[in-house]
Amino acid sequence: MSTYQNIQNTDFNTIKQEFAPKIKTIDMHTGGEPLRVVIEGAPKIEAKSVLEYRQKMLAEHDDFRKKIMWEPRGHADMYGLILLPPERPDSDFGVLFLHNEGYSTMCGHATIAIAKLAIMLGWVEKQEPLTKMKIDAPCGQLEAFVEVEKDKIRSVYFHNVPSFVVGLDQILELSNGQKLRYDLAYGGAFYVYVNAKDVSIELIPENYRRLIDKGMEIKHAVMQQRRIEHPFEADLSFLYGTIFIDESPNPNYHSRNVCIFADGEVDRSATGSGVSGRAAIHFARKELAIGQHIEIESITGSTMTVSVQTITQFGKHPAIIPRVSGDAWIHGFSEFTFDENDLFENGFFLR
Repeated sequence: MSTYQNIQNTDFNTIKQEFAPKIKTIDMHTGGEPLRVVIEGAPKIEAKSVLEYRQKMLAEHDDFRKKIMWEPRGHADMYGLILLPPERPDSDFGVLFLHNEGYSTMCGHATIAIAKLAIMLGWVEKQEPLTKMKIDAPCGQLEAFVEVEKDKIRSVYFHNVPSFVVGLDQILELSNGQKLRYDLAYGGAFYVYVNAKDVSIELIPENYRRLIDKGMEIKHAVMQQRRIEHPFEADLSFLYGTIFIDESPNPNYHSRNVCIFADGEVDRSATGSGVSGRAAIHFARKELAIGQHIEIESITGSTMTVSVQTITQFGKHPAIIPRVSGDAWIHGFSEFTFDENDLFENGFFLR
């Protein structure tokens, strides 16, 4: 038998017994933005809330995040999710979001993906015409909805936590002395919003590196020049990213955004928490009415649709409940093994 025939006849079950998988994941994407859903192998942590689990992960098990987010198993723009027991009596399950730097407080693309996956795998019983579920995230409880017709999933959307404007038309001074106008808003995470024309960067893939550099410069400058305060939770009181806004080259879309978050990650989707903050901004400016939808494009050309579902009060902030819709797809199943002699068992990070 030839070597090639031996290759064709490989018994992968034998190999898998020798190198027993430690972590199993389902790999998805929403609008091109990756999501690695951990199905088996996450640390077992006793916690009363998602936020407490998040704190203990950071303090005691951060090597787990690095193993599956960083190279060689991940990359600089990898994103992940760990499934948790529900925190609230009426919730279906909880989620913790992972990325290259740490743990997000909110993630819209992951919420869309996990809601669809929950129906596909039967974690939540499929109901026609609409299946509802509640998900505990670090920022609070999310409501997700999956529209079903003739046993097929037709669309996915979610209602976010209260989203609000912190400041409109704020002025930021960069290190070169340039004065830059920005808005600051919260959509489960805090973002600074900047007109891309004001920094002379077109929102196209070719400007990927320039967008990272300028986005991180703006983020750090805002962090140095003002405090970021969540009304109720100190753990949520930090600036997550910079979102650049410009017209879309497609006249059918309202606009294009590119989000630079965490340690210089570039969101391939339109950013669910980011468009939630944008909806709050547009509503505050009377550019968006209750029930009116706008479709926002990402750097990849994928889109999310956002609208103002209702208005509410969140601490001292007038707030909205955004509705965000998009779609997600499974593209792989992974089983990760680890060798104590592997130089890079715990991962490394190069951009």
